[in-house]
Amino acid sequence: MSESTQMMLGLLLGIVVMIILVSKTKVHTFIALLVAACIAGIIGGMPLTDIAADDGSTVTGLVTAIEEGFGNTLSSTGIIIGLGVMMGGILEKSGAAERMAYSFIKAVGKKKEEWALAITGWFIAIPVFADSAIVIFAPLCKAMSRVTGKSLVGLALAMAAGLQLTHCLVPPTPGPTTAASMLGVDVGQMIICGALISIPMLIVAVFYCQYIGKKIYQVPTADGKFERKDFRPEYIKSMEELDRLIGEKELPGLWASIAPIIVPLILILMNTVLSLLGIEIPVIAFIGEPVIALAAGTLIAVYGLMAKADTWNGLKRSCFQSTRMWTVSLP
Repeated sequence: MSESTQMMLGLLLGIVVMIILVSKTKVHTFIALLVAACIAGIIGGMPLTDIAADDGSTVTGLVTAIEEGFGNTLSSTGIIIGLGVMMGGILEKSGAAERMAYSFIKAVGKKKEEWALAITGWFIAIPVFADSAIVIFAPLCKAMSRVTGKSLVGLALAMAAGLQLTHCLVPPTPGPTTAASMLGVDVGQMIICGALISIPMLIVAVFYCQYIGKKIYQVPTADGKFERKDFRPEYIKSMEELDRLIGEKELPGLWASIAPIIVPLILILMNTVLSLLGIEIPVIAFIGEPVIALAAGTLIAVYGLMAKADTWNGLKRSCFQSTRMWTVSLP
């Protein structure tokens, strides 16, 4: 068996073991990743510890490879991910994420709820973890289904599709940020390419959600349960309840809600575009660095969305919880 085949076999077995540990047991994700790395390295033929080769060089051992890999990941993406999850926690706790959702739904218009939720998820997953956003916007999807008469299956799936696409393809979420760092790709270029790739995927996903919402028609009932029945066009209601839903909650303004997301993206993209054009402006290069841009976005979120002093403790708890999630997401 060749070395490459042996390494591929070790990698596949490691991935299988990791999936089983994460999905079927209560083993923490971080421990599952360590176990998978050990299995991949051992089966792949790596020495357990550093050894001296015949030519005098040192062959890196499994333990050293794991330690150096983890350290390199933290040094290149740790600050970015940490700032991203802190900003996301503030957006979640302050209601800014919900404001964005309502605004997008209202802008897209009547009978286009799947598009509204998918687009909302696409934008929100840039700073907010997709799994957190799913939990946050589950009540919104349920309310939209109850108000409009559309299937909760199609609406929730549209939201989930939008969330997962940018969560997997567009920095500063951990996955694409880490991939860009490992491959030596500029973060700004990764944002552009990831967004361009995800848009046609989002369009296809929405059409599928509209189809599956009619095939699996399930709506919430007044007692909090769900009713599944055959779809009929007359079940679909209007969107006139949207303004009432917004009026019942004290949410921040739209511009204050989107500024923590838009400002870092603009700064990073400015730096990327100028770099591609061969134009060097030190100030733009500095503020366009992902760490500085996200720090600016986090400060905007803190001072723009913390209007009430009694929300400070809640925001701190949200940031702490988000930071704990960051450690789970590290590769």
